[in-house]
Amino acid sequence: MRILGLDFGSKTVGVAISDPLLITAQGLEIIRRKEENKLRQTLARIEEIITEYGVERIVLGLPKNMNDTEGVRVELTREFAEKLERRTGLPVEFYDERLTTVMADKTMMESGVRRENRKDFVDKIAATLILQDYLDRMHRKKD
Repeated sequence: MRILGLDFGSKTVGVAISDPLLITAQGLEIIRRKEENKLRQTLARIEEIITEYGVERIVLGLPKNMNDTEGVRVELTREFAEKLERRTGLPVEFYDERLTTVMADKTMMESGVRRENRKDFVDKIAATLILQDYLDRMHRKKD
């Protein structure tokens, strides 16, 4: 079994995948969209990844505000989750993604990635952080 981690943004979706033992998350790719409202190709690509890796569950970052309120991005993310569930038949779990983009940016800064190149990786790294945190919590609950 594998779990797919997604960081849904207005123009991109960062994608990460777990290993079969559900221990580690690896960044996979960034799906780019030409228009925010066009999701058909994005959903098709996610379906391909699900089939290729044998994914059985999806974890989707939920972009709550720092004060724990929900804004427009949360609403759009929930709509995306509904489309994902309908199209793939897989359960979608939400996971608090606050500060993951900040952590991804900091990780790249510490790794020496130039500022102008960070936007090429940030969504994939954020998806990896979301999924890894989810996996770590899942294991802590078992213990």
